[in-house]
Amino acid sequence: MAMLEVKDLSVYYGVIQALKGISFSVNEGEIIALIGANGAGKTTTLHTVTGLIPAKSGHILFEGKDITKVPGYKLVSMGIAHVPEGRRVFAQLSVLQNLKLGAYTRKDKKEMEDTLEMVYERFPRLKERKNQMAGTLSGGEQQMLAMGRALMSHPRLIVMDEPSMGLSPIYVNEIFDIIESINKDGVTVLLVEQNAKKALSIANRAYVLETGTIALSGDAKVLMDDDSVKKAYLSE
Repeated sequence: MAMLEVKDLSVYYGVIQALKGISFSVNEGEIIALIGANGAGKTTTLHTVTGLIPAKSGHILFEGKDITKVPGYKLVSMGIAHVPEGRRVFAQLSVLQNLKLGAYTRKDKKEMEDTLEMVYERFPRLKERKNQMAGTLSGGEQQMLAMGRALMSHPRLIVMDEPSMGLSPIYVNEIFDIIESINKDGVTVLLVEQNAKKALSIANRAYVLETGTIALSGDAKVLMDDDSVKKAYLSE
């Protein structure tokens, strides 16, 4: 059984159909990449999966449960975390306060402290800057904070929207290394990424979105060698 199953999902913004009956699945332990041009429907897909946008029709199943109509805030305690596009850290709060907000569904204080230590181990820079205002961090550090905050809820599935956006090449490599290590620790990853080359290099499988439909899907390494994918998304 797939961990996440999206079946025939349609989403509208007013009269405009943003998603036209797409179906895809994410198996436990995988990194799945959604790639495509701007406006293809990648972010809409993630927002619908995490309950931020309502679906017009279709179903979303998580671990066999229908979550199509479950509001976003309830999905966190079910095991889904969302790292939004543009990082969305709380600029006026400290790094530590941002991380603690990520654990708002957790009741066990000791467990939360342990998770915090784990996040600090993975992101030593966040520990160094724990009392600093999040708004004063660099773009790469804010991305790490957004990822750390998501991990504080102990997700089984982490959904990431454009994690490398606007980052310098050195940070891009670091962020992708971190995504791989999060996955190795047993967290399943659904990734939307403009940097198709990077996304395909770490993903198990990928789906190519074109104007609200899935145009191609398959093994990420195979798609990397596909001429139409190369031409559309991988040309430098």
